[in-house]
Amino acid sequence: MKQNKVIIIGGGSAGLACAIALREKGIQDILLLEKENELGGILNQCIHNGFGLHMYKKEYTGPMYAQHHIDRFMELQIPYIIDATVLDISEDKIVTVSEPKGIYSIQAEVIVLAMGARERTRGNIQIPGDRCVGVWTAGNAQKYLNMDGYLVGKRIFILGSGDIGLIMARRLSLAKAKVVGVAEIMPYSNGLTRNIVQCLHDFDIPLYLSHTITQIKGDGRVEGITLCQVDENRQPMFETAKHFGVDTVLLSVGLIPDNVLSEKAKVSLDLKTKGPLVDSELMTSTPGIFACGNVLHIHDLVDHVSMEGILVASSIIKYFEDQDSLDLIPVKSKGFLNYVLPQSINPKSDTVLLKYRVSKPMTKGFLRIICNDQVLLKIPKVDLHPSEMQSFNLTKVILDKINSNVIVELSDE
Repeated sequence: MKQNKVIIIGGGSAGLACAIALREKGIQDILLLEKENELGGILNQCIHNGFGLHMYKKEYTGPMYAQHHIDRFMELQIPYIIDATVLDISEDKIVTVSEPKGIYSIQAEVIVLAMGARERTRGNIQIPGDRCVGVWTAGNAQKYLNMDGYLVGKRIFILGSGDIGLIMARRLSLAKAKVVGVAEIMPYSNGLTRNIVQCLHDFDIPLYLSHTITQIKGDGRVEGITLCQVDENRQPMFETAKHFGVDTVLLSVGLIPDNVLSEKAKVSLDLKTKGPLVDSELMTSTPGIFACGNVLHIHDLVDHVSMEGILVASSIIKYFEDQDSLDLIPVKSKGFLNYVLPQSINPKSDTVLLKYRVSKPMTKGFLRIICNDQVLLKIPKVDLHPSEMQSFNLTKVILDKINSNVIVELSDE
């Protein structure tokens, strides 16, 4: 059986950043596996700019950002295999791979899960109506247009205000398609504010908040949709129905961490993030298996994905130096928080980066760190949105006070 010290599954921004950081830290025996026929992941189809501002203080397009990492990856001569589908991961870190040379197994000391995410489909959200041609996920439509030069429709309605959907509204408009509107079931947009302005407002595309599609009609091809306002329980109010004639529907209704392989490795998953449960070193419940990027939780900025890959590389170095089990302390969220990550921490760390998402827009609030019913830290927060991931550091001063379960609470008072 083949052996590798570190196997990284996924050649997108998380996997590339982790591999580069590992090699720069002196780890030589690395193998990166990528299922597509080129490195770069989803970045290759994101031809718009706005990438790299946080990490590099420069503005790249998606392919430029990917190439920046690929160039360094190639310069370091890190081994990789493309067209490599991972079929299975065992608990003892045996990876079964199918690639053009055949099917075989590799024994790893450490595995990094960096498989990214997949889009929610019509089946996931169960829109009633005719099963006709012309219903696309926004990411697939983006790939067809930007990489294959194929315009998926001429008169389009978009369901969901995720960033990919917003960006596609602008892209399709520039390609001379008519974007009739964007609907969002929540009373607020799930996209970044800059994308709402640059992709909708700048092109006079209406955004219907608290609305959803209740029916898709079409004989062979999509011919129209019915849009209804929803009540406070997100149930359609059919008396508010509006009808739009369109030939295409794009779905931008969220991403799901792609954790089929994580489950095969018996990695425990979080019900809220849909990604692995991890400790403060981003190691999963299976020792020696780490996770980073959108397979762990959905990010809004690729810079944060890359930073997470770099953090995992540092954690792997620590793991090789000391594999003793740690006395981890659980972290729970409370109040107006959707989730907090990591889900457990090592209080003996020098610092721990906590990431969180709010469950609703808030103009102001207070973030509290609580242990043994004692408030260890209280931080005022302003202008919070579910679309924007937040973070803060638990310093050594705070960590030294933690000796039992930690609660991270966001309140409006």
